[in-house]
Amino acid sequence: MMTTVLFFSGWLGGATGMDRRARVVSWLAVSLVGLLLNSSCKNDATDEAAQFFLKGNVQLQKREYKEAIRFYSEAISKKPDFADAYNNRGLAKFRDDDREGALADYTRAIQIDPDFETAYFNRAEVLLETGDAAGSVTDLQHIEKRYRDSTFYQTRLADAYVRLNNPAQAQVAYDKALQLNPDNVEALTNRAAFYYSQKAYDQASQDIKRALALNPRQDAALNNQSLLLAHAGNVTEALAYVDRALAVQPRQPYYLNNKAYLLLKLNRPADALPLVRESLQRDSQNAWAHRTLGLYYLGQKQAAPALNSFRQAEKLDASVDQLYSYIGTAEQALGHSAEACDAWRLGELAGDEQAKRERALHCR
Repeated sequence: MMTTVLFFSGWLGGATGMDRRARVVSWLAVSLVGLLLNSSCKNDATDEAAQFFLKGNVQLQKREYKEAIRFYSEAISKKPDFADAYNNRGLAKFRDDDREGALADYTRAIQIDPDFETAYFNRAEVLLETGDAAGSVTDLQHIEKRYRDSTFYQTRLADAYVRLNNPAQAQVAYDKALQLNPDNVEALTNRAAFYYSQKAYDQASQDIKRALALNPRQDAALNNQSLLLAHAGNVTEALAYVDRALAVQPRQPYYLNNKAYLLLKLNRPADALPLVRESLQRDSQNAWAHRTLGLYYLGQKQAAPALNSFRQAEKLDASVDQLYSYIGTAEQALGHSAEACDAWRLGELAGDEQAKRERALHCR
C-alpha cells in the first residue's frame, strides 16, 4: 500500500488553494490602498508605501515572488505598521517556499492588527504545513464567527483535524465544506484522502472521480486516483495517473516516491531507484520514501542497507504500512532471528497480516 498523506491537495500547494489565496489577499490589499490614498492624515511616506504595495501586488499576481517580496519590503520600510504589506509579503514568501519567513510576517501582521482575519487564515495555513496542527486550529477558531460559512475555511479546518487524529471533527468539517460548495475540488480531494485513511475506499473513489471531472489536471486528485488503483491491484493504470500528476508537478517529492514504488511493483528497480533518491533529496523526512528505498535494497538482496532505510522510516513514522513486516524480513536475512521476531510482533500488534504470517512461520 502507498502513502495516504499525498491526498491532501492543500498541504501540497495544489492549484486550487494557491489561486484562491492570491485572489483573496490581493483584493484586501487594493482595498487598503484605497483607504490610504483617501485618508485625511496621509503623508508622502504613506503614499510611497501604497505605491510599493501596489507594485508588490502586481508581481504577486504574476507569481514573481522575489520581486513581490522586494516591493512589499519597500512598503514596510516607508510604513512600518503596514499590516497588509506584512500579510502579502508573507504570502509571497510562502509561495517562494520560505515557510518560516511567511510565519514571521503573518505573526507581525496580527501583532499590528489583532483583528486581521485574513492574516489569521494565512497563518493557519503555514502552521498546518509546518506541523503545528493545534496552532492552526487555534487560529481558525479565532476567525470562526466570520468564516464558518466559507467552504475554504471548513476545508482547512478539516485538514487540521485530520492531522490531530480527530476523525469525527474532520468528517463534519469536510461535509460542511462540500455542502457550502459541492464543486470545491480541494475539499473533494482531501475528503477522499480522509476516506482512504478510514479504509472507506468506495467513498474515496466517488470523491476523486468528482474532483477529476471538475478539474482533470488537479495533481493531488490524479495522484489519489493512482493510490486507489494501486490499492485495487491495477498497478499499470495507477502508474499512468501518477505520471499525469507529475506532468503538472514534475518535481513533487511524494509523487516521485509513489512512481518509484509502482515501478518496483512492476519489477523495474533500475527505473525506480533514481526517482526515490530524488524524492528523498527533496524531502528527507518522508518515511514512505525511506520505506521505498528499503524495498529497492531488499529486492536487490542487500539486507543491510534495506534495514537501515526501514529503520530510518521507523524513526520518522512508525505507522507506515507493513513497515515492521519488512524490518523483520531484513533482520531475518541478516541472521538476526530474535530481532526479526520482535519486529513481526510489533507489526502483528498494529494489525499487519503479513507480519502475523511471518511471525507464525518463523517464531515460537
